[in-house]
Amino acid sequence: MASSSVKGNTRLSIAMERTGQWVFSQDIPTDVVVAVGEAHFSLHKFMLVAKSNFIRKLIVESTEADLTRIDLTDIPGGAEIFEKAAKFCYGVNFEITVHNVAALRCAAEYLQMTDKYCDNNLAGRTEDFLSQVALSSLSGAVAVLKSCYHLLPMAEDLYIVQKCVEVISSKACNEANYPSRSPPNWWTEELSVLDIGFFGKIMAAMKNRGAKTLTLSGALITYAERSLRDLVRDHSGSGLRSGDFSESDGSSRQRELLESIVGLLPSEKAAFPIHFLCCLLRSAIYLKTPSPCKNELEKRISMILEHVTVDDLLVLSFTYDGERLFDLESVRRIISGFVEREKSVAVFNAGDYKDVASVSLQRVAKTVDAYLGEIATYPELIISKFNGIANIIPKVARKVDDDLYRAIDIYLKAHPNLDEIEREKVCSVMDPLKLSYEARVHASQNKRLPVQIVLHALYYDQLKLRSGMDDRSTQDAATTRTQVQADVSLVKENEALRSELTKMKLYISDMQKNSHGTSSMKAPSRSKGTFFSSVSKTLGKLNPFRHGSKDTSNIDDGVDITKPRRRRFSIS
Repeated sequence: MASSSVKGNTRLSIAMERTGQWVFSQDIPTDVVVAVGEAHFSLHKFMLVAKSNFIRKLIVESTEADLTRIDLTDIPGGAEIFEKAAKFCYGVNFEITVHNVAALRCAAEYLQMTDKYCDNNLAGRTEDFLSQVALSSLSGAVAVLKSCYHLLPMAEDLYIVQKCVEVISSKACNEANYPSRSPPNWWTEELSVLDIGFFGKIMAAMKNRGAKTLTLSGALITYAERSLRDLVRDHSGSGLRSGDFSESDGSSRQRELLESIVGLLPSEKAAFPIHFLCCLLRSAIYLKTPSPCKNELEKRISMILEHVTVDDLLVLSFTYDGERLFDLESVRRIISGFVEREKSVAVFNAGDYKDVASVSLQRVAKTVDAYLGEIATYPELIISKFNGIANIIPKVARKVDDDLYRAIDIYLKAHPNLDEIEREKVCSVMDPLKLSYEARVHASQNKRLPVQIVLHALYYDQLKLRSGMDDRSTQDAATTRTQVQADVSLVKENEALRSELTKMKLYISDMQKNSHGTSSMKAPSRSKGTFFSSVSKTLGKLNPFRHGSKDTSNIDDGVDITKPRRRRFSIS
């Protein structure tokens, strides 16, 4: 602050020195001091009154007999512009440029230096320069418009802003259709130096002129990348640290700027690349913008999610330094919105999303599985977050679950302290019957998987060997799963029948031991034994595996019923 103050005082001193050269060169002594902020100008009343109706009124209407001091601190452009206006009053030449013409025009209006008060006055001179020089090119019009930012609202009242916007929008549309130089989008770089309010006016004017959506989106992308350089695209390669967020660092201004940019986005579905939208959303999350801003970006990304890549999703998932995960709720909402829209389209087309998945949904499913594999290594990723994203994708969208299995395996490896139940929860999102042969072989030897998943894989291979199938079979996973479930159900029923039969025989054995050994009691016992043997044979006929190595129909009265037989029909 001290250095800038010194520079400001030096600049004012130089200005006063220059002013003295063209004022004190005259023999007539000065009779009024004009104060503009910290600068003071010793001038002659009659020279100022000749051109400025405002100063004339101040002197005439003053209650002082001899007004010797005038305060013009509020003059547009400050001391530097007043110096040029004073030079004009004294007839001293000075340069009008695209950078000061707007301020001079506003100062002329403030001082009432118009042609109505005096012919060929400052207002007329600046208007001629605007129309003939400054607004004759796109670059000149942009420079004038940029200088108007600190001259509002007077610059708008004098229609300087409107004239600049009309010229810029017209020339930008011409450049977009018929480029006059290389690169063809050079004009978007020119617009990126403007304030967001002026930029928005130009975008609206271009749209009214019939500019294409891609033309407008190209200008918006360039503007966002230039105005939010460290957020949207970090050219330094170092990124922002998670602790860099601070209201004192201008984040409030960046937040407002980002909200304004999102508000200017065209409504067309494919107006922007999905990577650019993901970068904007990450910036919105980092800057903690209001929910409507983030929801709008999430909606736009969801609409074109079939074009998403793993890197795009990773952009949303990590902080700028890449050291930790962001809140993954945005990713979950984006994927969920896409899936719900796919379901609606399927229902609208008289289809059933539960049976057939669109190509877009299958592509997104593959990308999401690969994305899960990338974020699975981070310790802060809890099971509910992992499963929450994986379960959003309908199971029908995955022809095989190999990519999902890879993500699960990486997660289990990165989280070695999970117990059996937790590992089963992680694996619950995967269908073991939809793994390829190579994946099943790997799963059967994977010590990180819970036992249940390994058994499923092994039993599935046994079933295929028994039925003579191979991976080239035309039988789909749904049919195979139904057959496996049916076989497992039959095994359970068979074991239940065997258990009941064993209980019956144990009951008979107890009755025999409690008998007194009389012949009158043995006959009924043999009769009952024969009856239960017939029951056993009848139950054995219901056994779907009676042609296997264990057939209950072969049980006879001579078997030692006090020792239950070992089970051989387990799925292992």
